[in-house]
Amino acid sequence: MINVIIKRQESQIKQFELSGHAASGPYGYDLVCAGVSAVSFGAVNAVMALSDADLEIEQGGEGGYLWVAIPAGVTDDTMEKVQLLFEGMLVSLKTIEQEYSESITIKER
Repeated sequence: MINVIIKRQESQIKQFELSGHAASGPYGYDLVCAGVSAVSFGAVNAVMALSDADLEIEQGGEGGYLWVAIPAGVTDDTMEKVQLLFEGMLVSLKTIEQEYSESITIKER
């Protein structure tokens, strides 16, 4: 099971954590894991390419873990870009969850 935890502060996404594996197919052929990875890494890469945010990132050595936080001191303009990209990521992850709820769960705090 992939567990996604979204942490908000004043309605803004401040950090998120993904952990676990979907186990919905053989290694290398797991479409849920591939989709979640593409969506989450794509969002992080987009933030890094399109904004001035210097994200804090931790990854698990063998995959199955990603933690991302927005550091303090990000300007309002940059935060607006980051929030749009991360909210888009969340919409995509929720779409995957709707179809594959046995393989992914999302919690917001």
